[in-house]
Amino acid sequence: MSLSTNKIILAAAQTNTAGAYFLTTTITSTSTGNGTVIPAGVYIMFPQANTSVLAFNGTSNATVMAANVGGVIISDGVNVYAKSTASADTVTLLATNGGQAVGSTYAS
Repeated sequence: MSLSTNKIILAAAQTNTAGAYFLTTTITSTSTGNGTVIPAGVYIMFPQANTSVLAFNGTSNATVMAANVGGVIISDGVNVYAKSTASADTVTLLATNGGQAVGSTYAS
């Protein structure tokens, strides 16, 4: 997850490559419990036949995105889940590529 969207974007760069705007995140949604916690970040989710997105509203979990519907997901990494009606589904999410980690500051 990036903290801002400012970055250098290379023309025709494919997802998950240097200079690409998008980075994919893959999770496996499960049918047990609340499902699978979605890592913290802002994502685009494509329609997935058996997977819905739930969020904890302070009292209980509520469906915020029905199965086979895509949309934007904002997750805190704790209270947002992908839940499958099948035993398990692989879900691909698109996020902004955060770039490379900084090794040091003002190194000479």
